[in-house]
Formats: sequence, structure tokens, C-alpha cells
Amino acid sequence: MVVHRGMLRRIYDWCIDAAHKPYALWIMGAVAFAESSFFPVPPDVMLIPMSLARPQRAWLYAVICTATSVVGGMLGYAIGALLYDSVGHWLIQFYGLGGKVEAFRASYAEWGAWIIILKGLTPIPYKLVTITSGFAGYNIWLFVVCSIIARGGRFFVVAILLNRYGEWIRVRIEKHLGLWVALGAAILVLGFVVAIRMV
Repeated sequence: MVVHRGMLRRIYDWCIDAAHKPYALWIMGAVAFAESSFFPVPPDVMLIPMSLARPQRAWLYAVICTATSVVGGMLGYAIGALLYDSVGHWLIQFYGLGGKVEAFRASYAEWGAWIIILKGLTPIPYKLVTITSGFAGYNIWLFVVCSIIARGGRFFVVAILLNRYGEWIRVRIEKHLGLWVALGAAILVLGFVVAIRMV
């Protein structure tokens, strides 16, 4: 357990220090991009520590996460739309959604915008939304607009909180870092389970 705590502390400290380095923006953008289509780790692992280190730049970080997440979401959409028979089908089976494809397509026909916005705001893995939007044949431009609303809403809520209450939040996170990381992981797992059950 001590090793895990030390590792968590090193990762956290690296993200805090990285806030003052220009390459950190590129890394955070790359994580946000990849998470929207195939990568399991959300950009919050960098967005939160970097915003805590430099609260005045939380807005910039939110803009970068939003923009790159939406572009990455377009890749996820393309996987669902163009590669469903290979990559898309494998991912759908991997996430346990194989028997629910047609029902999901029907839901998108009626509730597509709300599905994208509401699920994009939650801890549900966004790649499920992007790939599903593609194989459901949802309108690409409406998908982009809904993604901007959903991802922007999520990341800017974080930016507002950390910009305004950053120091207060930072003290509490650093005091119980392991607890907050475990809680974050539990929320991600819960989001995935909810995503499966909601389909």
C-alpha cells in the first residue's frame, strides 16, 4: 500500500509540476483526444492537478480538453460508422453491447441529442457514446454540436470549481490523495456499469 501511495504521489506531483511546462498542454490534449475513442484514462487525471497548480489557467485547460475531446469523438464516430464490421464490432462485443445494437439505434433515432449530451456530461466512458453515434448513423454535425455542449459542460464545471475554490480543494486532495483517487476510479467503474445497463 505504501508503494501505491508513493506512486500516486509521484504522478500527482508530476501533474502539478507539469502545469508550468509547455508540453503538458500537448499531453493533456492527447489524453482527451484518445479517451473519446479508445483510451481508458480520462483527461481529468491531468486537468484537475494542473488546474489546482494554476487556477487562473483552468479555463484554458478546459478549452483544450473540450476541443481535443470533440475531435477525438469524431474519430470514435468514424470507428462506429466506417469500421463497425471490424474494430467497431469488436469494441461493442468487448463492452457487452452486442445484443442491443438495434435497440440502441432506435433510441438514437428518437433521443440521439439527449443521449449524447447527458452521457457526455457523466462519468460514463465517452467512447461508448462516440462509437455508438457512428454505428447508429446519427447526424455527424448534430453529433459535433452535442459533443461540444456535453464535453464543454463537463470540463468547464471542473474549471469553475477549481478556479474559484482551488486552494481549498487542493489542501483536501493532498491530505487524502489515495482516498480521492479510489473514489474517482469507483465513479468511472460505476459510470461504465450504468452505461451498460442504460443501453
